[in-house]
Amino acid sequence: MPTNLFDLKGKVALVTGASRGIGEAVARLLAEQGAHVLVSSRKIEGCQAVAESIVEAGGSAEALPCHIGDMEEIGRVFADIRERHGRLDILVNNAATNPYFGHILDTDLGAFQKTVDVNIRGYFFMSVEAGRMMREQGGGCIVNTASINALQPGAGQGIYSITKAAVVNMTKAFAKECAQYNIRVNALLPGLTKTRFAGALFSHEEIYNTAIGHIPLHRHAEPEEMAGTVLYLVSDASSYTTGECVVVDGGLTACGGI
Repeated sequence: MPTNLFDLKGKVALVTGASRGIGEAVARLLAEQGAHVLVSSRKIEGCQAVAESIVEAGGSAEALPCHIGDMEEIGRVFADIRERHGRLDILVNNAATNPYFGHILDTDLGAFQKTVDVNIRGYFFMSVEAGRMMREQGGGCIVNTASINALQPGAGQGIYSITKAAVVNMTKAFAKECAQYNIRVNALLPGLTKTRFAGALFSHEEIYNTAIGHIPLHRHAEPEEMAGTVLYLVSDASSYTTGECVVVDGGLTACGGI
């Protein structure tokens, strides 16, 4: 029997960090399933390029730039969504930052604050604003991109790993308190994925080879391999799933990590 479990027709979806990498792959897949996708990242040029490409492929999308580390921009974006669409069905919190790669003892205040402002405060208030809209309309779905670093800190990625652990608990807190409003909140925890964001790991041969050696599938992931999990989490296929943190890492954590 055919199924419509993954059909997103009529849904409005906001995907942050969508100008490249995992966010772009998610935006494209949600559009393929019928959602109108608001393509968001800090710079309008990248958003427009992805949105235009989605439209050219027959999908529905528009560019909506936002720096989630800026509270005023968060407020502006949700005001725009209310004015243009009057609803938001899906939020994918995917934008993140990792400005510092090195020993945790050498983390400076600037890198610490930037990472916290985007990865924790940004995700939190994006979820608050989206959740308020979803509460008014009777429900919705939020997916947070965390990381397997939330479960085991990555080498040279101390503050980033700490913020991603916070995202995991944030996901569960929102899921617990928002379930009464038919708002489901889940998280994706990617493993080693080939993106520009993860460039430091791929350029560090020793760390990369060590990671690959511990991954049962013996390879890194491509961004498109993360998008399917997000589609599941925002679709009716996962209608009884909330508060879950889905690890997609080629089996790394199942074998004890690195």
